[in-house]
This record gives sequence, C-alpha cells and structure tokens, in this order.
Amino acid sequence: MNKYSYVHIKDVRGIDKINDEKCEVTLIHEDNVKKAINELPDDELIADLSDMFKIFGDQTRVKILMALESGELCVCDIAAVMNMSQSAISHQLRVLKQSNIVKTRRQGKVVYYSISDDHVKEIFDIAIVHVQE
Repeated sequence: MNKYSYVHIKDVRGIDKINDEKCEVTLIHEDNVKKAINELPDDELIADLSDMFKIFGDQTRVKILMALESGELCVCDIAAVMNMSQSAISHQLRVLKQSNIVKTRRQGKVVYYSISDDHVKEIFDIAIVHVQE
C-alpha cells in the first residue's frame, strides 16, 4: 500500500471531493524532526517573538517606522507626515515604545522618537525586501 492516501469528503452541496493527501506514516524525516525539537526555543521566547510580529501587523505602526527610518522625529512631525492627529500617533508610539521597537530622547519639553536599534531596522528592512520580491 502507498504511504499516502486520499480522504474523500462531501461538501455542503453533497459533491464528492478530495481533502488533501493524508500521510499514513507518523515520521518521515526523523533526523530533521529531532533537530527541530532540539533547536526550538522555549515558549516564552516564541510568545515574545509572536508579540513583536503583531506590532508589525498594524499599518499605522508600519508607517511610523518607515517615517522614523529617515531619522528621529517628534509626535507633531510624525503626525504631519501621516496626516493624523497627535493623539492617534502618541497611542501608536506608546505601543512601539513598550515593545522596545522605538526609543525616546527628551530635549526640553519635546520628546523625539527613533528606531531603538539596528536589529529593528534590519528586521524591518528585510521584511520590506521580502514583500517587494
């Protein structure tokens, strides 16, 4: 018997269709599975990484990061770039700052925002190249 089989199901209209190949074996690449298990980070790190990518999942925050690629900006500068209220920008900057994606520098009463470090810039730049491919 073949190690692959097809599962036939009926859709809501009663039409018979094939639901993907189903593997009848439990393990094909044992070495790769063992390697993946050994290299898998702990759940806390995975959760932190997932949270970071959620931050990049908001268009407003992505636009803010793109604006900050040109250098540090204050809330009013970012609001002007984005044609949004300072309140809306402040809210998104708070999220970015809490996630250590942006950092602040105070000069008198003005707070300037910039991308926190080269790692964040690299992640963001790589993502841009990826989506442009």
